[in-house]
Amino acid sequence: MKFTDGYWLMRPGRTARYATEVADIRADEHRMTLYAPVKHVRRRGDTLNSPLLTVECWSPAEGVIGVRTTHHAGSVRPGSEFALPGAEQGAGKVRQDGTVAELSAGDLTLRVDTSGPWRLEFTADGRILTTAGERGTAFVTDDEDRHFVLGQLSLDVGELVYGLGERFTPFVRNGQTVDIWQADGGTSSEQAYKNIPFHLTNKGYGVFVNHPGKVSYEVGTEAVGQVQFSVEYQSLEYFIVYGPTPKRILERYTALTGRPALPPAWALGLWLTTSFTTDYDEATVNRFVGGMADRGIPLSVFHLDCFWMREYQWCDFEWDADTFPDPVGMLTRLKERGLRISAWINPYIAQKSAMFEEGMREGYLVRRPDGSVWQWDLWQPGMALVDFTNPAAQEWYIAKLRSLLDQGVDCFKTDFGERIPTDVVWHDGSDPERMHNYYTHLYNRAVFELLREVRGEGEALLFARSATAGGQQYPVHWGGDCESHFNAMAESLRGGLSLGLSGFGFWSHDIGGFEGTPTPTVFKRWVQFGLLSSHSRLHGSKSYRVPWDYGEEAVEVTRAFTLLKHRLAPYLQRAAQQAHATGIPVMRAMVLEFPDDPAVGTLDRQYMLGDDLLVAPVFTDDGTAEYYVPEGPWTNVLTGARIDGPRWVREQHDFHTLPLLARPDSVIPLGADDQHPVSDWPDGVELRVHAFADGAERTLVIPCTDGPGEAARFHLHRRGDRLQVTTDSRHPWRLRLGGPDGTVHSHPAGTLEADVPYADC
Repeated sequence: MKFTDGYWLMRPGRTARYATEVADIRADEHRMTLYAPVKHVRRRGDTLNSPLLTVECWSPAEGVIGVRTTHHAGSVRPGSEFALPGAEQGAGKVRQDGTVAELSAGDLTLRVDTSGPWRLEFTADGRILTTAGERGTAFVTDDEDRHFVLGQLSLDVGELVYGLGERFTPFVRNGQTVDIWQADGGTSSEQAYKNIPFHLTNKGYGVFVNHPGKVSYEVGTEAVGQVQFSVEYQSLEYFIVYGPTPKRILERYTALTGRPALPPAWALGLWLTTSFTTDYDEATVNRFVGGMADRGIPLSVFHLDCFWMREYQWCDFEWDADTFPDPVGMLTRLKERGLRISAWINPYIAQKSAMFEEGMREGYLVRRPDGSVWQWDLWQPGMALVDFTNPAAQEWYIAKLRSLLDQGVDCFKTDFGERIPTDVVWHDGSDPERMHNYYTHLYNRAVFELLREVRGEGEALLFARSATAGGQQYPVHWGGDCESHFNAMAESLRGGLSLGLSGFGFWSHDIGGFEGTPTPTVFKRWVQFGLLSSHSRLHGSKSYRVPWDYGEEAVEVTRAFTLLKHRLAPYLQRAAQQAHATGIPVMRAMVLEFPDDPAVGTLDRQYMLGDDLLVAPVFTDDGTAEYYVPEGPWTNVLTGARIDGPRWVREQHDFHTLPLLARPDSVIPLGADDQHPVSDWPDGVELRVHAFADGAERTLVIPCTDGPGEAARFHLHRRGDRLQVTTDSRHPWRLRLGGPDGTVHSHPAGTLEADVPYADC
């Protein structure tokens, strides 16, 4: 929200009061509180009839400093708060030297000179990261009696801002007005399903605004040298999160707000759905599943979208008996084919559902201030909302899901959760404005915790559309409703990369697009992209996404990239373990992996998949790909072609290839089994060694399939023209030097050391 009219004036009806100086400071060993008048105090009389801002400063963790600005403390409303599982007491240290007070949290320091004009200066390693200067701390009132608190942090020359959730607008946030407000707006507007009040910059720090309601950002817009964030409230709290690298920023941010759970490895395989409004029954499901098998395309998960339930009755969690007369038998038969089952749900109860009357009677549905149940006819006729602030309502809701798990459902697509009204009363008295964004967190958490309880640690998995800060703990999230063309494919990727820079480790999207029907060309290119994402799902709205509907070559492409993803499963699961342990996403914006390369700052049409694979999806009908290669010799995993960076590349690709490049000095493990995402990965593993320089060393971990552990470890070291390998694996394994046609050295079971010739290739 903008408050000023240019540099000098305020917008009509708005009055701003800025912290001008420090009138007093109270400090103990770990925190300090600054008292800031909004005008210069020259005499005692100036202390009268004027506001005084209270600015509390502390550290919840090393490398993180919190700032809370409050005007009227007695007006702070009750409501939901973001949990901060990584916060600890006494993390910071306060030091005072004359008029200068400093709060340090590891390498990060907040410096305040109480004798000068108002200025919060955040420094690290001898340099200023950002400052809250003369307009950096304030409250604003308007002629509608609204009250806002704002923070304003300086941007350096060349500083780029990223994050703020899964946003489909330009990847770099500079020049954008962004409202953190959940919306069901598709992928082609400024609205977003996953709004996260966290951004990071290429100058070594991030900022988390700890407010679950609406946060309005002006990113270099109202003041072009500032990031401004404001809330309609009496208090504003934010945290500066130091890196210095983008990866370290994400590690610290997710340590504070929660790390992603580790999804089960079986979810890495291909998911196929019924699609949304298409006609389907058990015969259709069997035709799809059988058709994939007949064409040699392995499936891992089958998803049943909305109409597994009866029309007008979403959600009552009752199967439509006309189309699925034997649901338990059907699920049993599908699981006998090795499939996991996903079922669509949402947190809304239609009036025609028997659950509506029960929920209304028991007080489980969100109500209006007059005591009536909140309802509308958008989406489902007369639908109401489950009140997840009511523990009894939550238990009532998940009890229905328990029955589905007993029937054989393995996971849920937790759709919706965005259009939450503010003219309501919540069971626990929460502020409706704050609950608008926070509702999805309660919804996804309830379902995820049920799955973890019933299926066990490491087996819980959602396919969620909406989220807010902390929602990364409940993976996986997908990108929502996109069109079926190349622009939509590109905007989806932008959203996923932005979400990854907002602390989310896992992300998927609708292969082929959701709305409309893709051309065969778009479908095949989206299949490549989708099967080189952390999770892969074929899904549409009014048309099916079975590959044979798009031609025989689409079948071949889907088969080839599904088999490739299965072979990459040990590599991808290791990246998943890293996301679980550190918060660093599986799909990474180039700036995350190469922060010192100025050429990557705006790249949003390519990404790193894990540590060592660069993926540049093709977005053109004629197969032209344009992408940037960082420094060093890179190897195309599919063709063996070598590309020396740094440079831009333009090249043509048929539908069986795309730019999929292995990083210099990388070792990519390929599993022997291309039919399943989960297998005994060390048994017959192939280590692809790419452009290994003389003196290079690399330790490669083959992960466990059922948790965060290690199944095997290999250490590679090149000395001159020899490559030495040691391992603790007792299984057979082999080396392939270079691309797909490179020299192979096979080693039988029990080979713990090897020394093979190696030339730069």
